[in-house]
Amino acid sequence: MTEKEKNEIRKLRRSGMTCKDISRKLDLSIGCIKTYCSRHGIAPGEEVAQRPAKKDEGLCEYCGRPVEQKMGRKHKRFCSDQCRNLWWNSHMDQVEKKAVYDYTCSCCGIRFQAYGNSHRKYCSRDCYFKDRYAGGKH
Repeated sequence: MTEKEKNEIRKLRRSGMTCKDISRKLDLSIGCIKTYCSRHGIAPGEEVAQRPAKKDEGLCEYCGRPVEQKMGRKHKRFCSDQCRNLWWNSHMDQVEKKAVYDYTCSCCGIRFQAYGNSHRKYCSRDCYFKDRYAGGKH
């Protein structure tokens, strides 16, 4: 896409024209127009689309350091992967665990629950080793 086309898209979109009409007028794909407008915050009308500011906008939820937000990208809540992991590990009550499964251990017969693996057989590594290497005898 050329600079001339980009400027024309901005002008037409802000004048209220739809992406479909712009794509017909400039002979560009509608997906190209939509992507360009969303990445650059170009909405119909004179105003530029912006997300409403929150109380502590731009600060890491764990450590409070500034978080660099990139235009046209998903809002970042944390400054690093380390802060994200630490925050979620300290707020386990807010995690929605949807993949919790009920099992009966093949070795000891105890009922247990586990998260994330729908094919578990054993309640612990000890039971796995007993069943695997001692023939399941305790």
